[in-house]
Amino acid sequence: MQETIHILHTNDLHSHFENWPRISRQLAARQAACRTAAGTHTVLTFDIGDAMDRAHPLTEATAGQANIEMLNAIGYDAATIGNNEGIGNSPHVLRHLYDHANFPVVLGNLFSDKAQQKLAPFAIDHLLLHSAGGTRILVLGYTAPFLTTYHAQGWYPELIGEALPRQLHAYAGQYDVCILLSHLGIEMDRYIAAHYPQVDVILGAHTHHLLPTGEMDNGVLLGAAGKWGEHMGEMALKLKDHHIVSKKAWVYDTPDLSSAPGDAAQIQGWADEGHHLLQQHQIARLPKDFPIDYNHPSPMLDLALKALMAYTGTEAAVLNAGLFLTGLHAGIVTADDLHTQMPHPMHAMKVTLKGTDLWRLVREMEKNRGFLRRFPLKGMSFRGKIFGTIGYAGMRYDAATRTLFWHDQPVDPERTYTIAVLDHYLFIPFFPTIEIMGDNQILFPDFLRQIVGQYLAERYPLK
Repeated sequence: MQETIHILHTNDLHSHFENWPRISRQLAARQAACRTAAGTHTVLTFDIGDAMDRAHPLTEATAGQANIEMLNAIGYDAATIGNNEGIGNSPHVLRHLYDHANFPVVLGNLFSDKAQQKLAPFAIDHLLLHSAGGTRILVLGYTAPFLTTYHAQGWYPELIGEALPRQLHAYAGQYDVCILLSHLGIEMDRYIAAHYPQVDVILGAHTHHLLPTGEMDNGVLLGAAGKWGEHMGEMALKLKDHHIVSKKAWVYDTPDLSSAPGDAAQIQGWADEGHHLLQQHQIARLPKDFPIDYNHPSPMLDLALKALMAYTGTEAAVLNAGLFLTGLHAGIVTADDLHTQMPHPMHAMKVTLKGTDLWRLVREMEKNRGFLRRFPLKGMSFRGKIFGTIGYAGMRYDAATRTLFWHDQPVDPERTYTIAVLDHYLFIPFFPTIEIMGDNQILFPDFLRQIVGQYLAERYPLK
């Protein structure tokens, strides 16, 4: 018997709702076309994670439920999660993110209790489907196992080298075709293909890579649709007697897909709804403006540094001005103002260093200061435009003597100091001393905007 299995896939949408009308229309059209094609056809639809991003006001205001409603309307067969769902949400939000989803979340490497192999409560560790022709299809899903950040929130990720062989062994003989939903990145996908040819198809994500015609590695077909909904992917597997005889992959460029007269209004409506909901949450009443300056010290940067120190209980802090897309104006401050100003999913982090290492860290910052001031940083939780100038609180560096002062005293090389920064600084490549020598503690669940909001509410209350 001959049959064709069609696979439609999206990944790393990141709440780029401006592309969703075209993509959702194409998904529905391809689903209908495949189901009505002559012969024996099956169509499966998957999302490979990072569908949500709290940089969009509607995602922020609804804690991702707006994204789930959009996915529900398509009829996805399964999804897995990305880091934006996994560590971009508090444990409470993640536990309930998929309460109203009409699709399963396949995620075999995230546990709420690793010792007892207790899977995350919103997930299943595999999915077994049957095609129209009776072919047995095993669907597995994995997310990038960021150990430090997941552990800090009470989740326990499993490395792929442990999870995948365990699952392939457990389900051996129960499937004819294996599809992996991989929010792991292109290099890990290639590694899996090279070492686990039992996997027939890997649908990739996380590193925002685009494979316009797929990539065949060791007989395993890799597919990926880039980022932000700029593309949508499709594969066709041709089978004879439940064995794959050919594999083909391609993508659709979203700008080439059909539009409709109401698309622009719908896109704007999603943003307007998010802003409206966030504006209902009033936080503080400011007596004056707090402007931001990307090249020099500014009132907004000084205010945020104080907020970060208060939140972390530290005596010093470091922040960059580019984190603040706007300043704040006198009057009522709402959650919408803070979200617009600081859309980044970044958490506070306490870094403890010996004096010699703290001096070295500040020297790294001073060395890169001029370069970073106008540097157009992309990704790694940053949702702004440029890095901006670096600001210190509780510390002062004298370039003439190369002396670092902790408040008014020179830093003691042998003493231990704790400063507050953002977890973002651990991931960008400019300040390696943090990762190499720091004793780092990431604080959850609040983002920078919530930290600043709490400080404003205490210092400038509404009444």
